[in-house]
Amino acid sequence: MNKKSFSLGLLFALILSFFFAPVLTHAQGEANGDFRVGMEAGYAPFNWSQKTDANGAVPIQGNSSYAGGYDVQIAKKIADGLGKKLVIVQTKWDGLAPALQSGKIDAIVAGMSPTAERRKEIDFTDPYYESQLVVVVQKKGNYADAKNLKDLTGAKITAQLNTFHYSVIDQIPGVNKQQAMDNFSAMRTALASGMIDGYVSERPEGVTATSVNKDLKMLEFSKENGFQTNPEDVQIAVGMRKQDPEITQVNQILSGISSEERTKIMDQAVKDQPAAATSDNEKAGVLTDFKTIWSQYGGMFLRGAGLTLFIALIGTVVGTALGLLIGVVRTIPESENKVVRLFQKIGNALLSIYIEVFRGTPMMVQAMVIFYGLALAFGISLDRTIAALFIVSVNTGAYMSEIVRGGIFAVDQGQFEAAQAIGMTHGQTMRKVVIPQVLRNILPATGNEFVINIKDTAVLSVIGVADLFFQGNSASGANFQFFQTFTIVGIMYLIMTYAITRVLRFVEKKMDGPSAYVKLEDVENVKES
Repeated sequence: MNKKSFSLGLLFALILSFFFAPVLTHAQGEANGDFRVGMEAGYAPFNWSQKTDANGAVPIQGNSSYAGGYDVQIAKKIADGLGKKLVIVQTKWDGLAPALQSGKIDAIVAGMSPTAERRKEIDFTDPYYESQLVVVVQKKGNYADAKNLKDLTGAKITAQLNTFHYSVIDQIPGVNKQQAMDNFSAMRTALASGMIDGYVSERPEGVTATSVNKDLKMLEFSKENGFQTNPEDVQIAVGMRKQDPEITQVNQILSGISSEERTKIMDQAVKDQPAAATSDNEKAGVLTDFKTIWSQYGGMFLRGAGLTLFIALIGTVVGTALGLLIGVVRTIPESENKVVRLFQKIGNALLSIYIEVFRGTPMMVQAMVIFYGLALAFGISLDRTIAALFIVSVNTGAYMSEIVRGGIFAVDQGQFEAAQAIGMTHGQTMRKVVIPQVLRNILPATGNEFVINIKDTAVLSVIGVADLFFQGNSASGANFQFFQTFTIVGIMYLIMTYAITRVLRFVEKKMDGPSAYVKLEDVENVKES
């Protein structure tokens, strides 16, 4: 087997392993009797992430963190009642329903209300908590003394994306409704910075926000002066797949938890949440905050940075190999055989579609389609990290194929003609003459793609990949110190990209050789003199 065949075989084997290895892992997980529960782990006091198993926290799958909160305690009771092991799968809010429908999780226990719109896609159990809607505002703001919804006229109000909270904003007369935000961390930051005047939430979250940030205030309205809601809108239930046979059993388990016990669990969750401990140090200086955050979450950040570099490196290497392969294939001269020429045209058309699709769509959309779409359409359940490697690789391959094509065109046409003149085949010409030059020509672009991939892994948090951004988001959701946390994360990204850029510059200089060359005849003249 020649080197080219071996490289192609290795590339295809790697791509196939992206698919089949995770499927076996997923099947083994089901056989072990796990009860996989999806939640954000960033919506205190219902759920949050922390670094230890204190207060009954449960390990988060594929992560070094633990999940705690009211939802976790309810999920533990359900798992025990089902005789299964509880597994927490940290998933962004938008990804919870697709994860459930695709079979990646068995239930959603994440403070989700069983609205009529959601019932069209998934089923719900009986409610396990009922709360009331509140509005969180600045304590010294223009709307701090609002007594009813009319007092919020003209206020810039928002809520979490894809929640019932966002729809009730329309009940406020003359409201300046803002774009929905992805999570409560973003909304609290926007409110503290004055970008919005308030956001709609539930009372437990409002209690958490005001206990952490003393500059915030929670507005509670009477039934007559507040939001008009249906019972199911303020209830919280467990989301499960349509026609799931375990719904009846879960309802029986929930019915065995008295209202007094549920209240006790919630009170304990409010007390145990990491934000409560953080608020005790609110007078600490900014530098002390940075030191405290690093001491608490530094290990998580480093592991996230390691995963970020791993995904970016493998994705860039595999993507570059894929781009080289496509670039070479597309330069093969058109065959005189009609059948072969037909297959060449079909192949080139398919490659063009691949390139246009992956260059013309955001990586975040590709992640959602590949990770959840494959499971829904074909029953292929990918591991998150493997899915991330596959997504970054094929995305990079699409860009690199065009870069390689440009690198091939940059090689002087006379070299192709010279190679043909001495009897070299197209494959020999590409392998021995063109590709070595192309590799040097595309090195700066390849390095730039590597740097871009380091930053773009952040979008993979949409499928729960525990990269650096994901870890930063989890930490900020627990400590509510968004500026300090993401400043640290930003510095770590800068260090990684700067270091990679310097290394690539060094490699380029080594490939270029000395900046000045001495002709052999000059050396001989010096010797003679």
